[in-house]
Parts: sequence; structure tokens; C-alpha cells
Amino acid sequence: MPFAIYTRDRPGAQAVRAEHRAAHYAYLQAHCAHLIASGGLQDEGGEVMIGGLIIIDFDTRAEVDRFVAGDPFTQAGLFEQLEVVPWKMAFFDGARVAS
Repeated sequence: MPFAIYTRDRPGAQAVRAEHRAAHYAYLQAHCAHLIASGGLQDEGGEVMIGGLIIIDFDTRAEVDRFVAGDPFTQAGLFEQLEVVPWKMAFFDGARVAS
């Protein structure tokens, strides 16, 4: 079942993000079989990362929670806000998908 993981960084935490970015990317790579999409959220100017969105496919919410807990960004305390919700795909790569 796909889930969307939406995060917002703590204010002023750019150094924390930079310090743990490589470990975060390695963690995502290690779980790439489950990833549908992942990317950073930027400020209006497109210059500062302010959070992220991961869409991931696990069988249970418990697996998603373990994934989130193991993320180096989570472990470093980067996030001010973190929300996990089930996600239903309607369009992908410019095309409507079966519902």
C-alpha cells in the first residue's frame, strides 16, 4: 500500500540537512525497491530546502513507521513536522492509472 511521507524542517536547520544528506540518500537507495518517488521541498525562491515528500510502498503502516524512524534525517532531529498518510495513485508519468 502506498504512503506519502510529508516533512517540514525545523527553522534554521539547513546545516543539519547538509550534514546528513549523504546518509539520507544512501538510506533511500537501500530502500529503493519500495520507493515510488522522493524529493525535497524548496522555499518560494527555490534556493533553500524546507522539507521533503516521499511516496513509498509498504504492506503496513508499521513498516512505514520503521522506515521513517530509521531515516538519518529523522534520527538527526531535522523535522519540525512529519505526517504519514495512505496515498492512492490517480495519475503517473502524465497518464491516468487504473483505480
